[in-house]
Amino acid sequence: MNGLTPIFAAVLVGKYYEGGGLDGVKEDIGWILTHAQNVASNGLDETAMEIVKKLALIAVICLIVTFALVQVINSMYRTMVKDNSIDIDPWVQQPNGPKLHSKIQLLFTNWLSAGGHEVRKSALPLGEQESTFMKGLKVSVQEGEEKSVPHALSSGKLDKKPIVVGTIRMGFGHHRIAYAACSWSLEHEKDTTTYFHDLLNIDSPEATLIKDMDKAYSKGSRLASEIGGPVEQLWGALTLSGGADSLRATYQMGEIVKPLLMGLRKDTPIVATHCLVALCAVACGFTNVINLVIDNHAQWFIVVPGALNLVQGPTNYANLLKMGVKPEELRLAGHWIPRDMVENLDADCDARIVRAKARKPLRLLIPVGGAGAQRKFVSNLIKSLKKRIEDGDVQLFLNAADHEHMRVSFVKALEDIGQKYDVVDTEQGVYDFCDSLRSGNEPKMAVTLFSFKDYFPAVATTDLVSRVTDVLACKPSELAFYPVPKLMIRRVGDHEAYSALRASELGDGTLEAREISDALRYVEMFKMSGSPLLVSMNEMIKKNGKIGTYDGCKNAIEIARQMQ
Repeated sequence: MNGLTPIFAAVLVGKYYEGGGLDGVKEDIGWILTHAQNVASNGLDETAMEIVKKLALIAVICLIVTFALVQVINSMYRTMVKDNSIDIDPWVQQPNGPKLHSKIQLLFTNWLSAGGHEVRKSALPLGEQESTFMKGLKVSVQEGEEKSVPHALSSGKLDKKPIVVGTIRMGFGHHRIAYAACSWSLEHEKDTTTYFHDLLNIDSPEATLIKDMDKAYSKGSRLASEIGGPVEQLWGALTLSGGADSLRATYQMGEIVKPLLMGLRKDTPIVATHCLVALCAVACGFTNVINLVIDNHAQWFIVVPGALNLVQGPTNYANLLKMGVKPEELRLAGHWIPRDMVENLDADCDARIVRAKARKPLRLLIPVGGAGAQRKFVSNLIKSLKKRIEDGDVQLFLNAADHEHMRVSFVKALEDIGQKYDVVDTEQGVYDFCDSLRSGNEPKMAVTLFSFKDYFPAVATTDLVSRVTDVLACKPSELAFYPVPKLMIRRVGDHEAYSALRASELGDGTLEAREISDALRYVEMFKMSGSPLLVSMNEMIKKNGKIGTYDGCKNAIEIARQMQ
C-alpha cells in the first residue's frame, strides 16, 4: 500500500500539471470514486474490495494535497511578480505565463540569489569622479566616496548631453565591451559627457547580490574547463538553456537591484553591455535603453523587452526575429570593437601581412578570461609549443591579467620547459611594449608574461597587444568578434561555439580547436610557406572593415546620441 502512494501522487500531479482547475479536481475525485465502486462491484472478495477502497481514498487525498500545493505555489509566484514593471510573459510568446515546474524553479532561483534580502524602493545616492584610466570619462560611485562630487544626472546640473554606459564586471567581456563603447562616445566629448556606470562599483547590498551571482558563474566556468567530461557537458547545457525562464529570473534580479540605477534621469540614453543592466533600466522606467547583445547564440536571456537590442551578426538577428522579438526592438549593428582598433585596422593588418611574408616569428597572444578558466588547456598548449619557441618560430604573449592562479600556472608551464621570459606588470609598460613592436623591434625574449595587480590594465592589455600580435589565441568569447586573426581554442560554455562559427565564416578566425593537437595544426598552417591562411585572414579583416562589420560600438553610440 505505502509503495503505491507515490505512484498515485505522481500520476495525479502530472494530470493536474497539464492544466486542471478546481472543477478538474472535482471531476477527478468523482472519476476515482466511480471507478472504485465499479471495481468493487465486480465480485471481488472482501479483502480485495478493502484494498481498492483504500487506494481510491489515497488517490483522492493525494489529489487534494496536490491541488493545495499548486495553489500555494501559484500564490507565491504571483506575490513575487506583482510589483514588476514589465510583464515578460507576452514578450516571450507565453501569454499564459510559465508552467508549474518553471514557477517552482523561478521561486527557488529567486530565493537562492536574493533570499533574505530586503528589497528597497528608494534610490541609492550617487556621486561621480574622474576615471583614472580613460581621460574625460566620468565614473559613477556611491555618494561621498573620496574625490567624488554629487552625480550630475541625479542633481540635474548638466553642462553637456549625457550618455551612460552601463555594465557589470562579470568576467572581462562585459567590461571590455563597455570600454569599447566609451572609446567611441568620448570622441564627442565637446558636447557629450560619458558616464561609466558599473553596478558593482556602487557599494551596497544590491551590488553584493550581483557579486555573489558572479562568483557562482566564475566557479562553474573554471570547474567545467579544468575537469571536462560530464562536468563540461553539464555546464555547456546550462549555458545553452537561456530560455524564457532565464530571462524571467534575470529580470527579477533587475527589479531587486533598481536602487543602483533609479537615481539617474529617466530620459538619459543608457548603453548596456550586460542584459541585467538593461533589464534594471527598463524596470526603473528609463525610456532610451540600448542593449548590446553579447554573443552569437539566440536566446531569450540575451534580449530585453522595452529596449533596443543591437546584435553583432545577421544569423543572430534572423534567429531572434524568428523567436518573436519585435523588429522595432531589434537591429543589426556590427561587432563591439574599440575605436583605436577599428581606426587602425588597415595599417595593423598590412603590418601582419608583411611579417608573415617575411617569415618572421609567429606572435601568439594568449589571454585568459575574467573567470580565470582554461588553465589546464593553456598550460598544455604552452608546453606543446616548446620546440617552436626554441627554434624561433613562435613568440608568446601571455596575459595572466589580474589572476594570480593563472600567473602561477603560466610560470610553472614555462619553467617545466626551461623557457625564460620577460615580465610586463604596469599599464605604461604595456604601452611601451606595443610602441616598441610597432617601431619594428622584436620583444626582449621569446615569451612575454603580462601580469597585474590592478583590474583595468588586465582588461586593456589584450586590446592593446592585439594590435601588434599576429594571432589572438582565445576562447570564443567577446574576443571572437575582434578584427585580429584568431585561433579559437576550447570553449568554456556551449553558447560560445556559435561565436567561433561567426569568426570562421567571416574569414578572420579558425573554427574551434577543442584539442591541443587541433591548435598545433593551426599553428603549423599559420607557419606555411607564404603564410596563406594568415594573409587571407588579414585581407578578410580589411574587407570586413570596409563594410562596417566592426562598427557596432560606433553605431550604438550614434543611436544613443540621436536619443539625447
